[in-house]
Amino acid sequence: MATQPPAPRLRGGPGYSARVMLVLAAVAVGAVLGGVVLPQYVHPVFQAQPVVPAPGPSVPSTPPPAAKQPPAGTQPPAATAPAPAAPAAPVPSRSAALTSDERVVINVVKTVRPAVVNINTESQVQTMFGVFPAQGAGSGVIVRPDGYIVTNNHVVQGATTIKVTLADGKELTGKVVGTDAFADLAVIKVDSAKPLPAAALGASGTVQVGQLAIAIGNPFGLGSTVTTGVVSALNRNVQLPNLIVENLIQTSAAINPGNSGGALVDSAGRVIGINTAIIQNAQGIGFAIPSDVARVEMEQLIAHGRVIRPWVGVDYGGEVDSQVSQAYNLGTDHGVVVRGVEQSSPAAKAGIQAGDIVTGVNGTRINNWNDFVREIVTKKIGETVTLTIMRSHATRQVPVVLTERPADSH
Repeated sequence: MATQPPAPRLRGGPGYSARVMLVLAAVAVGAVLGGVVLPQYVHPVFQAQPVVPAPGPSVPSTPPPAAKQPPAGTQPPAATAPAPAAPAAPVPSRSAALTSDERVVINVVKTVRPAVVNINTESQVQTMFGVFPAQGAGSGVIVRPDGYIVTNNHVVQGATTIKVTLADGKELTGKVVGTDAFADLAVIKVDSAKPLPAAALGASGTVQVGQLAIAIGNPFGLGSTVTTGVVSALNRNVQLPNLIVENLIQTSAAINPGNSGGALVDSAGRVIGINTAIIQNAQGIGFAIPSDVARVEMEQLIAHGRVIRPWVGVDYGGEVDSQVSQAYNLGTDHGVVVRGVEQSSPAAKAGIQAGDIVTGVNGTRINNWNDFVREIVTKKIGETVTLTIMRSHATRQVPVVLTERPADSH
């Protein structure tokens, strides 16, 4: 009798179902660990990083493959929120990165630079081989919206052609209104259909040694250039060819050839001086004509074409302060020393002598040469001023009748 094979074992008993459930539970736990929990603790270096393409020709990107759809009848896994990214470091704005000193300079430049112009000249120079054209370059400061520009006498002296280039690049023809070789100042005029940006002249009498000084000009014809420094000294005298320019502001702001006639500006954007000279082969030594002098001269040059300068006829011999007074037993702690008196001058006719100390003009205290010059140049020809002087520890009141300064005087 044939033996029947045993019936196959069905896969539906209780043991089989338990195993299936265990496998499914393990899969679910793994998905949670792999998708949510573990990425929070795995070091970023092991996580997927974006791929940065190497430089080269652009290649059209291939669209990513469509995501696989879950089998029908199943629920897609719930979306998990990505781990919060670390906040990005704030990027400082351009203005926030500037110091307060830098912002001061920037604001001053924005205010004054539009009023500083480039001046290019052409003149005829006589040589042993004949007459040849010569070109020069300098700077100037627009002081009135109707086109009046202050510059140096030596910038335009002898010029047959003057071209003025504004900050916006527009070129205009300039003509000389008047010059003053003694102060190395000149005024030129340009015609413009619209008002020009003008700089404000400050009070140089309030300038202090050590304060910020900003020079704006056209060195070497490079275009508008800004340098910064401080006021190094006051009341300096500088020897120029055939001329001594007195009562200058000394500054450490770089003043190079071509800066002549440009502006020396304080931190408030006021012009305190007109740049005029440098000492050759020196570093950080430049000079500017005080704005108090430039203002008076500018007004006279515009009104008369020349400077009608009141004249006393005394030579500057130094200043007196408390230390100097104590060291030399002078009897006064302020004033300017008279080094010499010019012949036939108002001072000589009034009896002023070398060694006298001028301590006041019409009752106004004189501390330095700048004070003295300012008090005299604001007076009129023929006016009588009373000088308070100290001589041999005695105070005297000396009336002096001002005359016009002769062309050959110091």
